[in-house]
Amino acid sequence: MFSLEQISQLLIAYKYLILFPIVVIEGPIATVISGFIASLGYMNFVIAYLVIVAGDVTGDCLYYAMGRFGREHFVERWGKYIGLNPQRVIHVEKHFDKHGSKTLFIGKMAHGIGSIFLVAAGLARMPFSKFVSANLIATFVKSLVLIMIGYYFGEAIKKINSVFEFMGAISISVGLVVAIGFFWYYKKKESDQSYE
Repeated sequence: MFSLEQISQLLIAYKYLILFPIVVIEGPIATVISGFIASLGYMNFVIAYLVIVAGDVTGDCLYYAMGRFGREHFVERWGKYIGLNPQRVIHVEKHFDKHGSKTLFIGKMAHGIGSIFLVAAGLARMPFSKFVSANLIATFVKSLVLIMIGYYFGEAIKKINSVFEFMGAISISVGLVVAIGFFWYYKKKESDQSYE
């Protein structure tokens, strides 16, 4: 959405005022750029970090809300195209009941497909307090790693962006394979049960 130069210029000019909405939209790369700008003395590292965590969690809550409040409409309208029906939503709910925190942590660390996990948590109606607490832990870890990368290695920002794009492509590919495997497994299980 924004170029590296645009994000850098906006952050230098408006600092924390613009940092929050940019992180909601462009979380990881904005976090790395913020670390670099903090290393140059334009922003305070700790304040930037706290604003980043707040912005990232806010963006994640929006994805959660999409899944939670758009659940029936999404499943009814788009579910048939991705093999998602009310029965499979129950399986997703059971998974998040047992492994919700771990699943969210993995989703947050997987660059490029994290939003799928966040929407799925909403779709599964994971309790919001549990969602926020699990998500907050993952956000603290991920944001700290990214802002420190920017702080210490920010001069290589274009290379870092290329790595993010590469990681995103890999995560999306792996995510698609896992999703297909997940739906294939439950479809096979349902068809086996229908023969019994």
